[in-house]
Amino acid sequence: MTKHIVFLMVEDFANLAFSCAVEPLRIANMISGKDLYNWTLLSENGKTVTCSGGIVMQVDGGFDHAPKCDQVFVLSGSNMQKHTSTNLIKALREQRAKGHPIGALCSGAWILAEAGFLDGMQAAIHWDFHDAFMEKFPEVNLVRNVFVADEKYITASGGTATADLMLHKVETDHGSGLAMDVADQMVYSGARNASAEQRVSLQARNGMRNRHLAKALQIMQDTLENPISPADIAKDLGISSRQLERLFGRYLNSSPKRYHLEMRLERARHLLMQTEASVIDVALACGFESPGHFSRVYRIAYGVSPSMQRYK
Repeated sequence: MTKHIVFLMVEDFANLAFSCAVEPLRIANMISGKDLYNWTLLSENGKTVTCSGGIVMQVDGGFDHAPKCDQVFVLSGSNMQKHTSTNLIKALREQRAKGHPIGALCSGAWILAEAGFLDGMQAAIHWDFHDAFMEKFPEVNLVRNVFVADEKYITASGGTATADLMLHKVETDHGSGLAMDVADQMVYSGARNASAEQRVSLQARNGMRNRHLAKALQIMQDTLENPISPADIAKDLGISSRQLERLFGRYLNSSPKRYHLEMRLERARHLLMQTEASVIDVALACGFESPGHFSRVYRIAYGVSPSMQRYK
């Protein structure tokens, strides 16, 4: 039996995520010689939708004209806050009332959370939105997985993670043999399961294998809001402060204190650009007790004040 999927296409949607969503389904049809899947594209104006790269795509209708289906996915990209319209939320709630399974791709989890769908559940969203998402929706259990498929609302973090989710769906619906054939046809040998993390580990990203440094970076990541001193980090690791300084100098060409500050400033930048939180709230969320100090170090790091960063 053919499974029908409805995509609610939000302005500035991520075209890569869209391609990774539709192509595995098309290839599954081609390989099987059957119409295993078909799909409908809907948008706000019911005529076209524009991706973040500026490409305009024709659609089949508006959000309020969704046909009976087996799955609904909301697909967005950048500026999802701006494009989360009353119309879109209403359409999602109507689909839920009809009993249609609902999911989200790329930044779409933001829209589901805005609608109140994800409270108390695990969800995945593109890593670039993690800081802002956790601040705005603390009741959602955000995970760094490439996708979450075992909750009521399926979520995928975008990009090729969408392909991972669709291959998982093909396998669930029609077996691992077809899923592997689809992956082969896509020349996609690195298909990941849901538990895989979106970004490679801090250890791999920094090109080193020193377990003390990897652990120190993780401690820093976990204490952005309440930063601890390099001496306390060294104590937790069971090494001296001097050893910790040498590790950061050797592998990262930085000091522990400086590197932790850069991590906090990076998080602050995400929050300023992706949320409506005040500068004071952002400062506190990133471990700065004084807004004045926060503004000074932010300007030194990025060449603009926190308030101007938001304006830009």
